[in-house]
Amino acid sequence: MISYIIWNGSPEIFSIGIFSLRYYGLLFALGFLLSQQILYYIYKQEGKPERDVDTLTIYMIVATILGARLGHIIFYEPSMLWTDPLGVLLPFQIWPFKLTGFTGLASHGGAIGILFALWLYSRKKKPGQNYLQILDRIVILVCLTGGLIRMGNYFNSEIIGKPTDSSLGVVFINPVTERILYNEDGTNPISSIEFKKDEEKTVDENGRVPLAIYLFFKPGTTENQVNEFVDWRVRNILASQNEFVDISNSQMSSSTTMEASGTYAAKVNIMAVSRHPAQLYESISCFVLFALLLWYWSKKKLNLPEGRIFGIFMILLWSLRFAYEFLKENQEAFEDNLTLNMGQILSIPLVLVGVYILIRSFKQKEANS
Repeated sequence: MISYIIWNGSPEIFSIGIFSLRYYGLLFALGFLLSQQILYYIYKQEGKPERDVDTLTIYMIVATILGARLGHIIFYEPSMLWTDPLGVLLPFQIWPFKLTGFTGLASHGGAIGILFALWLYSRKKKPGQNYLQILDRIVILVCLTGGLIRMGNYFNSEIIGKPTDSSLGVVFINPVTERILYNEDGTNPISSIEFKKDEEKTVDENGRVPLAIYLFFKPGTTENQVNEFVDWRVRNILASQNEFVDISNSQMSSSTTMEASGTYAAKVNIMAVSRHPAQLYESISCFVLFALLLWYWSKKKLNLPEGRIFGIFMILLWSLRFAYEFLKENQEAFEDNLTLNMGQILSIPLVLVGVYILIRSFKQKEANS
């Protein structure tokens, strides 16, 4: 059986001063770049003007970012509209200046934004590029971009799944690593951190698994400083990261040793939380759906009923999203009191739209016949 894995990958590729390049941003941009090239190919194969692809790309980028951001605010954090109105659309903190990125993007909002933007686009185009025909092509690319974005969420250790004892579970430990290594004044006695799982013990039914944290300290750090750092700073950090580790009931022990080099190392035993890698479930599903829809387009492009691919996309994507929500933690506290969470509630009407469009496409084909 495949054992659970420890994910300690950094979300950053590199950083220079206040600027940092993150995998999430790179994968987000890569999604649009690849989509644009595939759309060039689709338009060329169908004899449509390739210059329209550039215009469509602009519509898609703006609609995705604005729609996803506003969707998150409206559906999950409406209070931000009056508590921090500038933060709704600004990807940085004004004072002190700091690049923050958007701290919340909702895929349902992005979907609504794309549907609206492409409706505006179709109104300006000549016959042969009507609304549903454009959607049939664009949703193929939405699957690709969505898969890359969800992979970016994995790098960020966000949109995490519920605890699981499955062998496919993931212990997201990078947020703990970042907190331990971070100091506002730029000083930190830690030189490196390693994690090791206990191969002899299994994950319990709540996804809790024993994990050892090895902290290696910089030369010159005294034993008293090591013990103080572990007993106070590390313990407080672990207590604040209960999404990823569990030190309730004081389930944390530590020991200090001196290395051959004369530096100190500390071993901290904790219980970590193994979770469903929900981001990867969605990412893989999007890639499979992308391949399926692209294949279907290649087979039917000369005789493709309008709305057929769009209908299939809406039904499959949002049905899968509805199902995956059962494996994911709620994004906001208010969802804990709902029978279905916000992601599931918003998925239902999108599935119904897909059902309607798909039925319409079959009826149209029969009428044409």
